[in-house]
Amino acid sequence: MDENKLKLTSSEIGTLWGEYVNGTMTDVVNRYMVSIIEDEPIKAIFEDAITTFEKQRRQIVTFMEIEGFPIPIGFTESDLFKGKPRLFTDIFCLNYLHIMTLHGLLGHSTSLAVSVRKDLRDFYDSCDNDAKKMYHQTIELLLEKGNFQRDPLFYPAQNPEYISSQDFTDGFFGKGRKLAATEIISISLNLKKSIMAKTLSIAFSQVAQTKEVREFLTDSEKTADQQIKTFTKIMQADNLPVPKSWETEVTTSTDSPFSDKLMLYHIGFLFQAAQNYHGAGLASSMRTDLVTAYEGTILKNLMITKKWFDLMVQNKWLEQPPLAPNREEIAQQE
Repeated sequence: MDENKLKLTSSEIGTLWGEYVNGTMTDVVNRYMVSIIEDEPIKAIFEDAITTFEKQRRQIVTFMEIEGFPIPIGFTESDLFKGKPRLFTDIFCLNYLHIMTLHGLLGHSTSLAVSVRKDLRDFYDSCDNDAKKMYHQTIELLLEKGNFQRDPLFYPAQNPEYISSQDFTDGFFGKGRKLAATEIISISLNLKKSIMAKTLSIAFSQVAQTKEVREFLTDSEKTADQQIKTFTKIMQADNLPVPKSWETEVTTSTDSPFSDKLMLYHIGFLFQAAQNYHGAGLASSMRTDLVTAYEGTILKNLMITKKWFDLMVQNKWLEQPPLAPNREEIAQQE
């Protein structure tokens, strides 16, 4: 059997649709950033990112056209207002690309995991390789510029040990215990992503054109800040350093380079993607205070994404993904 002649499944179409919409969103931001970046090595990485996505976009379009599915609208040149003043510093742009590359790695891996057709698996393999290359490039340049934020260092114990007390799960009462290295994986990553969401919310709220979008962005900034404070407190209780904030990497410009639709969608994307990471953190936590922190964070994210959904639908900005056929409606057609 020729695997490439198999019809794409609902999951495979869903991944292509999501990759296109989210990819075009990031591409618009990257195109703005490359226009303002003065540092040549940083600019070169963004130019590479733009070229890489254009190659991927063309392949996604080919897959969907062959299957007869309409190409998503996504985000286009109409969402980018050219010639606007600088909103971000060069180093923030590089950090942004690094964090979004992490999201891309997760997205490509998920898409590969649900793909059966060989041509689609090969495509996501190449996307994953492109993302890994970009991941290495952003880290190397951040390290070179002294701006990569490494996670806390631990000192080795003399011997491996088994857990010997119920106190291991205690985060509120009794003796408690220090954070485990396995728990810091998610705490540190979630802090960095919340810092990114807060910084973008601040920047976008400065330049948003409508009152309702500005108010939502202010709420999202406060939500992200609350999450940062929650996990910062847990880290500092163990005398562990936390990632630095990036608010000072946002200029005072009030002239928007992006449409309100793009900025609103972007923040919603970050909060929705964060749910994956918060869920992973919850699953790996063995201290009761961490479990409580993650549960509270997930609930607050659900509340902010509900507001986001209502506002996107109200403005007719939320594109509908492919749906399962409505058999009842089909049966009633004459």
